Amino acid sequence: MVRIQLLDPNRKGREAEALEFRLRQLVIGQDDATTKIVEAYQSFRTGMSPAGRPVANFLFLGPTGSGKTRVVEATAEALLKNPGGVVKIDCAEFQHSHEIAKLIGSPPGYLGHRETHALLSQEALNRCHSEELKLSLVLFDEIEKASDSLWNLLLGILDKGTLTLGDNRRVDFSQSMIFMTSNLGAAEMSALATPRLGFHAACSGDGAGKALHGKIAAMGVAAARRRFTPEFINRLDQIVVFKSLGTAELRRIIDIELQFVQERIHAAAQENRFFIAVSESAREFLLAEGTDARYGARPLKRAIERLLVQPLSNLMASKQIRRDDYVRVSHVQDAPSLLFSLETQAEQAWGVVSQAA
Repeated sequence: MVRIQLLDPNRKGREAEALEFRLRQLVIGQDDATTKIVEAYQSFRTGMSPAGRPVANFLFLGPTGSGKTRVVEATAEALLKNPGGVVKIDCAEFQHSHEIAKLIGSPPGYLGHRETHALLSQEALNRCHSEELKLSLVLFDEIEKASDSLWNLLLGILDKGTLTLGDNRRVDFSQSMIFMTSNLGAAEMSALATPRLGFHAACSGDGAGKALHGKIAAMGVAAARRRFTPEFINRLDQIVVFKSLGTAELRRIIDIELQFVQERIHAAAQENRFFIAVSESAREFLLAEGTDARYGARPLKRAIERLLVQPLSNLMASKQIRRDDYVRVSHVQDAPSLLFSLETQAEQAWGVVSQAA
């Protein structure tokens, strides 16, 4: 008698589950992107990635401030323990054909051949590897601004996973994830989302919110197909359209950013470290000052820098804060700034900070 055991193809491995858990801690509101990255990573770890090409080719579309670059940095932080472990190419710097020499180096015989170091060399890819993981993350930011010469290079990288430098050395991208970001269609997507359902509803998880995001995603993909050639589109593994961030997502981002502020305090003032606890009224004030439907999370980060980090820097420089002090941050209604007060019992304070963050 043959026994049949049903298998669960949706079950992930332990490493992929750990990556997904970490990404959802670091990235808010973009579950589609994190899911696609986790799937590509699991294929890579099991040796099932396509041979002779990059591990995955992603195109991220969406409005500014929605977290496209942040997802790549979070992936580097989760996998390589280094948020800066990304080979980043700002395509706005390569709008002219002659500038491509900065990427691949000048050929022998050309002026500056020995002085020009290729940004996309094998050494650059390998530099961010960890001892446990030999995987490179390469980001082409604002890809729509690239020149035709960069497009031609990209087609070879995305298809064959190789690049020939100016001195004829070859670069292997078969152990690389390629990320490309673009704001194509962002204005049209924002116009569709904001007037009809508003900034918060555009990201809601109900039926209307999901239907709206489906329309926005289709609009983003259509904009990409109008701008990019069929040869380019056919080399992509995933096109992910990022959601606009609503109030609920921004509240969660505040928690993450405040934790980052505490970590910066400890890193900058190890001998005189102190602790902060931010009240709910202060968080609401930061949210009100940093919310802009057109620009996503970036105004929120600027508000935290201006209203929280800079005053804390002044308090540190003027020695109003000492080692193990406990600084409570609050806000009084209609006040133009936050209120900072000093309390004692730092160890208890740290518990409060941890819970608040």
